[in-house]
Amino acid sequence: MAEEASLELEDRTEPKSKKKLILFGAIGVVLIIIIAVTAWMLLSSDEAPVETTGEEVVAEQTVNSNKEAFYAAMPRPFLFNLSDNGRTRLVEIKVQLMVRGNDDDTLIKKHIPLIEDALLTTFSSADIQKMSSPAGKDELRLLALRNVQNTLQPVTGRTVVEKVLFTGFVMQ
Repeated sequence: MAEEASLELEDRTEPKSKKKLILFGAIGVVLIIIIAVTAWMLLSSDEAPVETTGEEVVAEQTVNSNKEAFYAAMPRPFLFNLSDNGRTRLVEIKVQLMVRGNDDDTLIKKHIPLIEDALLTTFSSADIQKMSSPAGKDELRLLALRNVQNTLQPVTGRTVVEKVLFTGFVMQ
């Protein structure tokens, strides 16, 4: 009887250790994925920019400003949590992108998943204190614009998005 009881105790401890092993393995895989994505984002943004002269930039801006403005709405709002002094805050941001010309509008709609990834990465790394002030929202909007432009530049060969507009901004 004593031998049977010890066998039963040993069998009951194994599933707990297997569960712990699986849990730690899953956490390890998630951490490796996060590190890989972060490294990829940092390394991809360090690419040498194409050198342009001031005249080329002015000429491109003049051509783009003559085209009609189009607004491409993101299909769903960005909903995420941010930590605020041990308290979790829920943030929802609705975004539209301003582009010039019908070609850019079509191009934006083609690359929506790429744009959503860049925007969600930007928003989820924001500071909750900055997001509470109008100046912080403007800074976040400019950072989102730069990240979207840097993400689209290698794919499209040019900066397609002219402005990132917040059409809804809720923090709870």
